[in-house]
Amino acid sequence: MNSPLDASSDLAIEPEAAAPVELQVHPFYWSVRREIWENRSVYLAPLIVATIVVFASLFTVAALPHKMKTLPADPAAQHAVIVRPFGLAPAPILLTTLLVGLFYALDALYGERRDRSILFWKSMPVSDRTSVLAKAAIPTLVLPAIGLILGMIAQWILVVLSALAVMGHGMSPFPIWREYRFVQEPLVMIYGVSVHALWFAPIYAWLLLVSAWARRMPLLLAILPALLVGFVEHVVFHTAYFGNMLRYRVTGGMTEAFGVHSKGVIDRLSQLEPARFLAAPGLWVGLLFAAACLAATVRVRRSRAPM
Repeated sequence: MNSPLDASSDLAIEPEAAAPVELQVHPFYWSVRREIWENRSVYLAPLIVATIVVFASLFTVAALPHKMKTLPADPAAQHAVIVRPFGLAPAPILLTTLLVGLFYALDALYGERRDRSILFWKSMPVSDRTSVLAKAAIPTLVLPAIGLILGMIAQWILVVLSALAVMGHGMSPFPIWREYRFVQEPLVMIYGVSVHALWFAPIYAWLLLVSAWARRMPLLLAILPALLVGFVEHVVFHTAYFGNMLRYRVTGGMTEAFGVHSKGVIDRLSQLEPARFLAAPGLWVGLLFAAACLAATVRVRRSRAPM
């Protein structure tokens, strides 16, 4: 029989043993997941475009056996003819992720003030910095990853369908397996997606800043300063340095990362120039500008009220 002291000791131990295990919360991770849940276009738009690309490429795949019967003598031309049905398939998918990222960044912080959901999210134990970085991660990390995965899947599907089409005409699929670079192609795609994510980071950051600051018409406010600066420079100084800088920001990533001689299908590691890209002043100036815009966005979101 237990003594009163023993009973009290058991009662003292029981609550401590039944205490729930504290779960570790990752605010940034869940903030990113929330953005994906609330913005279905982040994954639906690239998925729809990937489906369209696969079906639209079936006509080119169907014509491949006929083209392989009359291949040119030049090895480079042969490679271009064989890989064209699937070599360019990721391009429209990645372009879609770029466009979705631009529109997402422009509405990410403006939309939460417009629908007043910012009041709810500010009541959560998530800092403004975490919220802004989570939103910045969508166009710079999440969308490129989605585009990369869908682009590879679409390409592999078309490679298999091309081989089946050739075999259906009594031809060997070996030229397709030979010309499709199974190791180099994914590495080139990963490199290209990473390049564009870094190169367009200042554009996404600027749009996020405008989205956090604008009270109405964020698209106009994002474009109008650049138009005014370019117009004033042209009228006063008769130069176009600012316009050329903007053009370089849009198209310079390809030139710096792949070189001016990389045309057509880019699927060889020898076509990449990572050292040149990493040494480009435009890359680091752009990243510094992106960091400054994100820091300003955090401060603006902290003081902005719902509309």
